[in-house]
Amino acid sequence: MSSRMRLNDWSLSAVVAGFVAVLVGFASSVAIVFQAAAAAGADNAVMASWLLALGIGMALTCIGLSWYYKAPVITAWSTPGAALLATSLQGLTLAEATGVFIFTALLGLLIGLSGMFERLTRLIPLPLASAMLAGILLQFGFAIFSSLQQQLLLVGAMCLTYLLTKALLPRYAILAVLGCGLLLVWLGGELDLSAVKLTLATPVWVTPAFSLSALLGVGLPLLLVTMASQNIPGVAVLRASGYQTPVSPLISSTALSTLLLAPLGAFSINLAAITAAICSGNEAHPDSSKRYIAGIAAGLFYLLFGLAGATVVALFAAFPTEMVAALAGLALLGTIAANLQSCTADAEYREAAVITLLVTASGASLFGIASAFWGLVAGAVTVLIQRLTRRTDGG
Repeated sequence: MSSRMRLNDWSLSAVVAGFVAVLVGFASSVAIVFQAAAAAGADNAVMASWLLALGIGMALTCIGLSWYYKAPVITAWSTPGAALLATSLQGLTLAEATGVFIFTALLGLLIGLSGMFERLTRLIPLPLASAMLAGILLQFGFAIFSSLQQQLLLVGAMCLTYLLTKALLPRYAILAVLGCGLLLVWLGGELDLSAVKLTLATPVWVTPAFSLSALLGVGLPLLLVTMASQNIPGVAVLRASGYQTPVSPLISSTALSTLLLAPLGAFSINLAAITAAICSGNEAHPDSSKRYIAGIAAGLFYLLFGLAGATVVALFAAFPTEMVAALAGLALLGTIAANLQSCTADAEYREAAVITLLVTASGASLFGIASAFWGLVAGAVTVLIQRLTRRTDGG
């Protein structure tokens, strides 16, 4: 593997692919990150720090890993992880939330360094992991239609735009939805940009605090969601594009970047899946050995977006809350559908998966531990009981 970067490897198509990947990633899920930060009581300055920390972490990992392995290694924040945090951080302090980020990053680093990634992901059946994620995300789907009650024209037009663009240009569906929402809000005179100024984000340090209930109820589900819904598909995208990049260093690097930047708001940096496909296909460059430039370009754009975190926060604060809720819900609609299909596809796990889904979606917490953890526990207990009864009947 060559450690050199040649000037003639750079191409406009690769740079554009990197830009589109970052733009799609931000536009489709930054609203969910803001909801997660708000759930922990973050103000605008802390939200901007979150984006800055995430931007720096994703920039360093994209640039470093893509350059070293000469492959388009695209990293991202965990969108499903942010969704979990938005529903699970209620009642926790920012310090306790930061403790959760550090705990999850340490576990991720241990998994990466030990090479346990593939073995660990097989311990929990995929239907149960998918059911837990679907249960977390259902609240965002419900928010689309509760917002529809308040803003019928705005949210209705966004939904129609989503359906039409999803059929014609699926890669840009969420960008089209955002554009539609912006246009209607602007035409309706609801967009006040007086507070939006181009300013650099400032890091805000939060000293962590550790709560056992938070670590179990939020930290462990966050780890599982990140591994199952981000890192595994991210590796699959690389493999499908013909890149045999070793997995353990990728997991270790993203976990280490999360660990170092967690006090500033980096809740989860991991491999990207959907946006990674933009950079690893022929559209980025016909020569697969030169697509690593798309990963480096994505890192540079991540850094720019992160530095402008304060401006991004102010911009989204100017939008109606119904628009932001609908945007987040529509961005997660495909993920909700895929996980509902996955959790019910296998008849052996179907009942346990449905129980996991219902317990998680209920939002019920016991002993201060969030419902996502209890959903997994309920599903696992169901599987064990069913297997024991089958053995008894067979005997």
